[in-house]
Amino acid sequence: MTAPATPPTATAAPRPPVTVRVFTQRFSSTPRGARLARHLALHQLHSWGVPHGTEVSETAAVLVAELAANAVTHGRVPGRDFELRLALAPGTLTVDVSDTRGERRPPGPGAIGFTAGDAEGGRGLVLVAALADRWSVLDRVPIGKTVRAELDLPC
Repeated sequence: MTAPATPPTATAAPRPPVTVRVFTQRFSSTPRGARLARHLALHQLHSWGVPHGTEVSETAAVLVAELAANAVTHGRVPGRDFELRLALAPGTLTVDVSDTRGERRPPGPGAIGFTAGDAEGGRGLVLVAALADRWSVLDRVPIGKTVRAELDLPC
C-alpha cells in the first residue's frame, strides 16, 4: 500500500525583516536645546547606519535644525519643552518636532511663499518644503502641534 501523496506546499519568498527604529527626546525650548537636538539627531542617525556627511544625514540635519528653531522661536511656552522624534523605517526617515503652542500653527504645505532677500525670517519652512519629500502640520494630543517632515531614502 502506498502513502497518499502530500500536496506541495507553497513557500513564501524570504523577506528581510522590517525594523522601525525610533528615537524620541525632549529638549529645553532654548537655542541651546535646538542645537542639542540637531547634534543628537545626527549621532542617532549615525548609530543607525546613516553616516555623518552623507546626503541623507546633511538633509536631516537641516530639517531638524529648522524645525527645532521654529519650535523654540514660535512655539515656545515658558517652562515647556519641545520634542524631537526620529523614525527610520525601510525607505523613509520621519522627523517630527512637537511643541505645546497649538494656537500658533505655521501655514501648511502649499501655503509657504518665498520671502524677500532682506527679510529677518520666514525661510525655515521654505527650506523644509524644498528639502522634504513630504511635510505636514499635525495636531498634538493633548495640546500643541507637530511639524512632520519625511525623506524618501535610497534603496
